[in-house]
Amino acid sequence: MNKSGSRSLARLPQIEKLLQSGELTAWFSRLSRPLVARLTAETIEEVRATIQSGEDYPGIEAILQSVIERCREMARRRIHHLINATGVMLHTNLGRAPISKAAWRSAEAVNTGFSNLELDLQTGKRGKRRGIIPDLLSLLVGAQDALMVNNNAAAVFLILSALGKGREVIVSRGEQVQIGGGFRIPEILAQTGARMMEVGTTNITHLEDYTGALSSDTAMILIVHASNFRIRGFTARPEIRELAAALPEGVLLVVDQGSGTTTESIPGEQSVSHYLKSGAHLVSFSGDKVLGGPQAGFIVGKRDLIQELSRHPLNRVIRPGKTIYSLMEEALIARLNRDAEPPVEAVLKLSMEELRTRGESLLAELVPDSARLVESSVTTGGGSAPDECFPSLSIELQIRDKAQILLAELRRMDPPIIATIEDGRVLLNLATLLPEELPQVAAALKRLLTQKS
Repeated sequence: MNKSGSRSLARLPQIEKLLQSGELTAWFSRLSRPLVARLTAETIEEVRATIQSGEDYPGIEAILQSVIERCREMARRRIHHLINATGVMLHTNLGRAPISKAAWRSAEAVNTGFSNLELDLQTGKRGKRRGIIPDLLSLLVGAQDALMVNNNAAAVFLILSALGKGREVIVSRGEQVQIGGGFRIPEILAQTGARMMEVGTTNITHLEDYTGALSSDTAMILIVHASNFRIRGFTARPEIRELAAALPEGVLLVVDQGSGTTTESIPGEQSVSHYLKSGAHLVSFSGDKVLGGPQAGFIVGKRDLIQELSRHPLNRVIRPGKTIYSLMEEALIARLNRDAEPPVEAVLKLSMEELRTRGESLLAELVPDSARLVESSVTTGGGSAPDECFPSLSIELQIRDKAQILLAELRRMDPPIIATIEDGRVLLNLATLLPEELPQVAAALKRLLTQKS
């Protein structure tokens, strides 16, 4: 390295000196001082490498701006509020169902102080982590008992591990599904130690297919929710009631209901209570989809089976903490009292007139002819009612920029706005926008479209 390069290296600022600048201290509350320090050190090391390769010293201001950009990118990776304009009500990537503000406020004291999560207040001794969720949920769906774990995948895994290990589990070939994240039913069965017995075909499975596969080694029949696809046309499968009536004593009928439909009426979905009334011994489902609570999984059904599952060692591994328990209790109480509509029902009840009013009020804030109202559709998403669509309206941006560029610019808003592309146009679906978000969306679009006009 020449003398010029050595002098440039000597001019590199100390990390502590940079961290004293107001531009970086502002990031401490969002990222922590140690993380900002690490990003600063990484930036300086990169500058050092460029100088050693023969480039000039960029100057302290350029180095500081590079650190700030790293901080900005790191902050964008945090989990934070965004606006769902996708038209998918329970978007898994966007956190599924929003938790009600009332439930959040009611659960605050439990989570900011101490609680009786595992304390029996009558005896003063250690208690079980149950709360009143089993009672509330059993009333909601008509079950003898209930158990909560951290998600529905965990619920299915627990059932198979505790009740199917080393034995046969009968599954229709049309239900050997893969859901998001690579959760495949055949692989899950293998991991739990259960042996899968395939019956029927992709589109047709008869009652006789199930009964013909029964043996002394059969632990259960598993009915799996087709969370993200639907087989239509020439199809057939037995009703749950038929299947339950045909099973010998000792063979369980387990249903992975998945979507968490309880009291709602959603096309293409059967409720948890329907399966229980039809004879299923156990039903599992999600708590953060149609039910509208935090992420959780539920198993409901026969009391003796629920108790056996609760005693299994795996249950301790997959049980939720106090935050989920407290929020779910509030959500279930509100549901039983009918204090608030579940998120999916609230969206499905939106009239086209109301959506049009929302859209026109938004358009009134924007540059003329920069956007227009168009017909579109909304879906439930989140592994519920696959391929079922419901009428909606969207704001279509009338800009000639590339659609992907516009999507990226919307994602950079504060809060980020998540939109979609259809036929090369950017759409913001009005049905999934929360009412309190409309002013934010109007202001963000006004800034964006004014710049583009």
